Amino acid sequence: MKFSFKNDYSEGCHPNILEALLYSNTNQQAGYGEDEYSLKAKDLIKKTINNQEADVYFVSGGTQANLIVISSILRPYQCAVSASTGHILNNETGAIEATGHKILSIETEDGKLKPYDIQTVLDSHLNVPHQVMPKLVYISNSTELGTIYQRQELEELSDFCRKNNLYLFMDGARLGHAITSEISDLSLEDIAKLTDVFYLGGTKNGALIGEAIIINNTSFQQDFAFNIKQKGALLAKGRLLGIQFLELMKNDLYFDLAKHANQQAMKIKNALLEKGTVFLSDTYTNQIFPVLSHDIIEILSEKFEFYVWKNIDEKSSAIRLITSWNTSDQAIQDFIKIIDENL
Repeated sequence: MKFSFKNDYSEGCHPNILEALLYSNTNQQAGYGEDEYSLKAKDLIKKTINNQEADVYFVSGGTQANLIVISSILRPYQCAVSASTGHILNNETGAIEATGHKILSIETEDGKLKPYDIQTVLDSHLNVPHQVMPKLVYISNSTELGTIYQRQELEELSDFCRKNNLYLFMDGARLGHAITSEISDLSLEDIAKLTDVFYLGGTKNGALIGEAIIINNTSFQQDFAFNIKQKGALLAKGRLLGIQFLELMKNDLYFDLAKHANQQAMKIKNALLEKGTVFLSDTYTNQIFPVLSHDIIEILSEKFEFYVWKNIDEKSSAIRLITSWNTSDQAIQDFIKIIDENL
């Protein structure tokens, strides 16, 4: 059986979560996220971000989180702004547009938005009732290209949004990998201060399912639960999500799992760099995009699964490799061995 580097959710979940689910299985609990596990998990998250005024909600997946947050914040005539690589643009089947909100796309080299990028959108949309009104800036950390925001970059973006009366929303499907990257200088506390809303991704970092939406802007908190229910995201057995995040937030397990995934990816990256390989983007998270010859790609594909991400020329393409919380040393060694033998 081929080993998969296609994504970071090929495995089920961390054993601690399975044990906790089994141990608590017959304990009766309140429904709809009012169980003791969900309440404790929310409290742990608030302590981690150092913001007791934040509201925390658990939902099952990233698309669901993006759809609920954006549709609840924006008025019908307002729109979101995203990098052209943004997940809401390319991988969510028009979920945001289906709620009646347009997404304005900005081309970027590294998947990150900068203030001058957004200013070009504001300059072309003159706040007249003939165009949609740009109101929410959507960013991902890490991005779809595996790049991350540094503190200064996020501070500048946050300051720009506040000066221009824009909302800043961070998609955190891989936020654990971003903040545990060896080059990151951001903490969850920083992110809570600099964004209006963000979410903490569990699905791609050791949970079975689940994302934690964290609302820092208190003006968005009132009645948010109604949006959760209306969009079909309020689970009767909310304990299933609460238990998972409680285990992930205990003893920094969430961060340890993300750090492991990053380290495994960096082993492959460093091995490829030693062979003179170039990359589509310079990443330090669990996503890497090496540019390889089609011959090497074919050899690797005999034992490993991965996406051929972008055709570079007639002889080469960039592939995407993603490691997970459970990627073993053996899988990394096997991959590097083929690289050593063929490059």
